Amino acid sequence: MKTTHSQIRKRRIWSREETIVAFNLYCKLPFNKVNRFHPEVIKLANQIGRPSSSVGMKIGNIGRLDPELQKKGITGLPHGALMETEVWEEFNGDWDSLAYESERLLRKYNKEQEIVLDEEVEDIPLPIGADKTQAKKARVNQNFFRVVVLSAYDNKCCVSGIDATRLLIASHIKPWKDSDPKTERTNPRNGLCLCSLYDKAFDVGLMTIDSSYRIVLSKSLKDALPHDVVHDFFLRYEGKFIALPQRFKPLKESLVWHNERVFIA
Repeated sequence: MKTTHSQIRKRRIWSREETIVAFNLYCKLPFNKVNRFHPEVIKLANQIGRPSSSVGMKIGNIGRLDPELQKKGITGLPHGALMETEVWEEFNGDWDSLAYESERLLRKYNKEQEIVLDEEVEDIPLPIGADKTQAKKARVNQNFFRVVVLSAYDNKCCVSGIDATRLLIASHIKPWKDSDPKTERTNPRNGLCLCSLYDKAFDVGLMTIDSSYRIVLSKSLKDALPHDVVHDFFLRYEGKFIALPQRFKPLKESLVWHNERVFIA
């Protein structure tokens, strides 16, 4: 049946706010799993009062703008609206603003008073004098970072493959305190999905990932632990490639920073 002109006129144009929350979901869902039947797509569709097919299509339209997908030959849907381009250009690279603004809008559509935070979100060291608003924003953005990073790695440790979500950490490659607030702190490309053991080893410099994405161990680690412990938990992975994420591949410049500034050779 043909679509009439009156039906076209009745179609609701996507607003800037709706496009931003679709961008939020675009970051959180593996692109190859996005369709109108996905529970999160259906949930967002209900929240903003749109068909789930429309939300799935909007996420596909956002995908056409992503250079990471383009490099893999994945271009999303071929056509899109100007608003998608405007939102992409506004927030792509400004992860700090995208995280907080999109989570704020989701709270609005959910009619929630507070943004629900993942209980596994780590405490972030805030600068002296930080007020409650700054602390809240940091927590919200860290929550966004955790969800996006774990999703990118399919909720598996990139070293061991462990998939127990409560043992997984969204590890900053370049630490939060040393990262640029706009481009690095909430950027999932400055993140690795690691289980708590490897997160700690990485954090204190006993392990690193080189710019070829291979696992490198510190001599200090090998000397500090019994041989069987080192072998069972660390040596078996030395020199191997980490499991790379479906999207948000780790920034090589962040890895080099960790190699040079944190790793204990």
